[in-house]
Amino acid sequence: MNKIFNSIDLIPEIQWVIAIILIILVFATVLFWIWNKLSPSKLVDEMQIRTRSWWIMCFIFLFASLINPVVTYIALGLLSFFTLREIYSLLNLREMDRSVLFFCYLCIPIQYYLAFKGYYTLFLIFIPVFMFIIIPFLLVLTGETKDIIRSMCILPTSLMLGIFGISHLALLINFPEMNSNGVSGKALLLFLIFITEANDIMQFVWGKIFGKHKILPNVSPNKTWEGFIGGVLSTTLIGYLMGFLTPLNPLQLILISSTIAILGFMGDAILSAVKRDFGVKDMSEAIPGHGGVLDRVDSLSTTASPFFHLIYFIIIM
Repeated sequence: MNKIFNSIDLIPEIQWVIAIILIILVFATVLFWIWNKLSPSKLVDEMQIRTRSWWIMCFIFLFASLINPVVTYIALGLLSFFTLREIYSLLNLREMDRSVLFFCYLCIPIQYYLAFKGYYTLFLIFIPVFMFIIIPFLLVLTGETKDIIRSMCILPTSLMLGIFGISHLALLINFPEMNSNGVSGKALLLFLIFITEANDIMQFVWGKIFGKHKILPNVSPNKTWEGFIGGVLSTTLIGYLMGFLTPLNPLQLILISSTIAILGFMGDAILSAVKRDFGVKDMSEAIPGHGGVLDRVDSLSTTASPFFHLIYFIIIM
């Protein structure tokens, strides 16, 4: 595959996916503008708001993915920081729990440093092994045992939602096996982000147009079987077409893409349950039309780590 712009120091595959993303966004912007002029509706208004937000998120992710790796790691670390802050702003924490939050935030630079250095084993065990012991013990040190089991559950879980899954995006960039023998970590990162976000869009569109049968009526009434199935099939097709970014063969592409779609749905459903427990529609209003940061990365938090390990398994087989 030839480069689009020879003066830009990016592999041809990445240049092509950037062009494809921009073409899709321009097409969606024009389509919904014309649609709104011809037949205004609440659905079209919502799609226009979401399209404007997709432009913003597109440039943020492309900026974080394609510039100097150090800046990319800082950007992803900030993403984890804002995600944790959203979670903690809604949690009804005990007063003594707040002294432990410092150590939760401290996990961010440590986890991303381990990713940057490529310390694979330490990266994998730091949060789910060490911090799942350290955080409960720090809570014990506060001396207050009333409702301590709740805090022991929600604080470590916040690290998984806000840091562990997302940090696998950073691990893709510098990890040796992901950047050798014709494999590009940045290309894989763009593939994962593109497919995950495409799945969110496809499930939303299919659900809005054809959705009738609800999957989780008590958790997320807007989620339907039509949206889920249509999203999985569409995402699998898109992933197959974007396979030039990966070292995968056609069968592997189909399996990986459909897995991303299913896991993305799971992440969205998990956050929907969390928000229902909090009694809020969105985690915050940080992104117009899309709610908070975690509202946008909920799917990535559940797709990033399985994607990394499945690719790693395939590469070293």
